[in-house]
Amino acid sequence: MLPSVLLKPFAIRRLSDALLTTEPLQRARLAQASLAMLLLAAAVLAVNYFVVIGVARAVPVWCWSAATLAGMGIFFALIRSGWSRRRADPSLAVPQMLFALTSGALAYALLGAGRGAVFPVVMVILMFGMFVASPGQMLWVSAYAVGLFGAVMAVKSATDPQAYPAAIEVGHFLLVATMMPAVSILAGRLSRLRHRARLHRTELAQALSRLREQTTRDELTGLANRRHMQALIEQEHQRCTRSGQSFCLALLDIDRFKPVNEAHGYACGDAMLRALTQEALGHVRVSDVLARWGGGTWLLMMSDTRAVLARGGIERLQERLAALRIAHGAATVGVTLSAGLSEHHAGEAVAQTLQRAERALQEAKAQGGGRVVAAS
Repeated sequence: MLPSVLLKPFAIRRLSDALLTTEPLQRARLAQASLAMLLLAAAVLAVNYFVVIGVARAVPVWCWSAATLAGMGIFFALIRSGWSRRRADPSLAVPQMLFALTSGALAYALLGAGRGAVFPVVMVILMFGMFVASPGQMLWVSAYAVGLFGAVMAVKSATDPQAYPAAIEVGHFLLVATMMPAVSILAGRLSRLRHRARLHRTELAQALSRLREQTTRDELTGLANRRHMQALIEQEHQRCTRSGQSFCLALLDIDRFKPVNEAHGYACGDAMLRALTQEALGHVRVSDVLARWGGGTWLLMMSDTRAVLARGGIERLQERLAALRIAHGAATVGVTLSAGLSEHHAGEAVAQTLQRAERALQEAKAQGGGRVVAAS
């Protein structure tokens, strides 16, 4: 049994996951809607205070309170159910703002002498929207708020001039008409800052990606470079130590690569390396890793393979590459490859496996090239 002190956080987490889901993006939308509900719930309590002190009539305010809370509950349900995913804005931020502003305008009409308490609520609504809406959206939301409150003020000053004197309502309207555009301007500045921050994050991610490529990839062939390959071999070594399986390493070297560079130029040698790499990648297993080891040499790591099977695969690869003809300018060049193969032995260090592959490659070269030698 878990102690009660641990059960409470666990129960809270389960309740949170049930209400807000565990999907990060959806959870953020629902958390945003929950915050909006809390803000309006606080506004409902404030409005009902005026009922307690006798400024506003109870029944209309209670009906307004029920409609306000029910409306926000509906928004939460639409987001939680996934229905809102069909919309351009799955968070329904702008519809929630319009609903809250409409609710605020109705509260203004109900509160009489206490109607000034609505303005801070409207400001909170608009400030909330600044972080989720675009400048264009905030502009027409502000225009909607100015028009709506202006209409409510005009109707109330005409139908109830004693509680809503025209002179006071003109002052209130000027306040609203000044406040709304100011919020729109601030929203535009905030949106530009968010956009700039997103650009900086994107540029940083791209720079990190380029740096990662430069430190792990060979610039000419796009293969894993020597440093990265050493790390991959060490990972494979650790995996095989745990599983009891084995792997093989094969060094593949172009025969007489230096004379090709001298006769046709380094550009031809680079074209040859790229062509051979592309051809080789098409004939190695998905689970194998091919790396540029240096100069005209590749290192092939073959997982879960014994030397007997690995040798057959390398011989087939040799045949494929020997049949390739690389055209560069007026020259057409063919090549052969020598290969040194070693199977990793239990208890052996990776460096020892590589040394045996290097000796096998040297032996293949000494025998005239174009062949595979497996280390003992």
